[in-house]
Amino acid sequence: MAEGETPTEEELLEALDRIGVADVLVQALATTASIGFRRVSPESRDLTQARLAIEALRALDPVLRDSGADEAVVRDLEHARMNLQLAYAKAVSEAGSDTSE
Repeated sequence: MAEGETPTEEELLEALDRIGVADVLVQALATTASIGFRRVSPESRDLTQARLAIEALRALDPVLRDSGADEAVVRDLEHARMNLQLAYAKAVSEAGSDTSE
């Protein structure tokens, strides 16, 4: 396929056949973690969304592990979740101190 051409249906199906669900989950969870970190930042704080990101990362961790995904990738996502939890706790603490003043 030349650059700028629209892929055919057959080419799209071949591309889908090469992608595993675990690959999609890894990308989705990496994006979820990034959005979660953005939601704990003072500029874009939304603690409900940050909490949802944490819970999604937590819930899908065992699914990803059982899928046979690369252990280093799973570990990186676990560390991202733990760091997001710490950032969330700090943001909650800051939000509490803002309302008590």
